[in-house]
Amino acid sequence: MRHSPSRQHPEHVLRLATYNIHKGVRGVGPQRRLEIHNLGVAIEALDADLVFLQEVRNGNRAEARRFNRSSFGWPSEGQADFLAPEGYGVAYRTNAVTRDGEHGNALLSRWPLGDIGHHDVSDHRFEQRGLLHVPVQWQGLTVHAVVVHFGLMHAGRVRQVQRLADFIQATVPRGELLLVAGDFNDWGEKLDGPIRDFGLSRAVPESRPSQRLCTFPSRIPIFTMDRIYTRGWRCLAATVPRGLSWARMSDHLPLLAELAPG
Repeated sequence: MRHSPSRQHPEHVLRLATYNIHKGVRGVGPQRRLEIHNLGVAIEALDADLVFLQEVRNGNRAEARRFNRSSFGWPSEGQADFLAPEGYGVAYRTNAVTRDGEHGNALLSRWPLGDIGHHDVSDHRFEQRGLLHVPVQWQGLTVHAVVVHFGLMHAGRVRQVQRLADFIQATVPRGELLLVAGDFNDWGEKLDGPIRDFGLSRAVPESRPSQRLCTFPSRIPIFTMDRIYTRGWRCLAATVPRGLSWARMSDHLPLLAELAPG
């Protein structure tokens, strides 16, 4: 059973968010602080039908030991399950395995989820990256959701765009709705063209086609690192929540968009 309908937008509009949560922890050294509990409240407040998450920890033994001494403590379950509002479905797949645990991408959904797929797009062994693909049943339609987190080098990101294109061609039927969202690490904003070449366009409001939706760094956002690309959708509105509470929870801000088929 899906979560109760949103009161913030009509049911014919799909509201989605993409958010790099920085593994639920901020700060360096002894100043490190646990933000996963605040992130849970924030994600519920977004009231999105779909939430695309990156840098999600499924487990980390060192962090669990460290933050079990804090007032709220490290969650006993994976971060994706912990962050999901009541009634939401959860899809998670690991991108990277480390000495103390693992992390990857996740999708939280108010609507029913289909089979969860994962595709490795790592460009080299020092950066483990993957695509999380989940078909979602929304208003009687199949919506293909792909969560991405691309690499730090431009040449590698170009190759990852090509692997994304190949994956979509092989996996997603041509006539079905498609959403690709996540952290593209595209400081120079050079990926729109290659992504447009295989039929996707960046979600910007029709009324404000030149709007820049900066999400990074969260305290003084100047880069549009976090993006939503679509096929078969119109973007009605898009926004980035701002303020000190958002800036402290992650080094990225979330990006929100409202879409309608068309």
